Amino acid sequence: MSLEVAKPAPEFSLPDQNGKTHSLSDLKGKTTLIYFYPKDETPGCTTQACALRDNFETLQAEGIDVIGVSKDDVKSHAKFASKHELPFTILADTETTMTNAYGAWVEKSMYGRKFMGTVRSAALVGPDLTILVVWPKIAPFKTVSEVQKWLKENASK
Repeated sequence: MSLEVAKPAPEFSLPDQNGKTHSLSDLKGKTTLIYFYPKDETPGCTTQACALRDNFETLQAEGIDVIGVSKDDVKSHAKFASKHELPFTILADTETTMTNAYGAWVEKSMYGRKFMGTVRSAALVGPDLTILVVWPKIAPFKTVSEVQKWLKENASK
């Protein structure tokens, strides 16, 4: 399934890096960037998480909350968040139910071998829990700038 702008965001209920369960209803009333990434502690994923960390206060000031999602477990997320001092929630989607519902679980190919994996992507969920914008593929270092660009373009709407 792929996300559509102006449609309701798919439901989810998953534990974060501290074992606390989060669900879609928790996002009501705020704008939330949900980004999907392949794996904790890999170069691109660490770059992306640290860029979001470094711009977290700015994003918060612009009314944006941040949630990261990967199929790593709670223990891996706890270590990743602690090591890189990540101030935002990271959800453990070990069964890839949320990742699949948000269109980030896709067939990939490497060296001619096909396999399922997470595509680095992001979506902005509005206060009414609808999808505001989707980035089906996003570069690790461009996540923050893409969100800010979208905010600027849509500030007058």
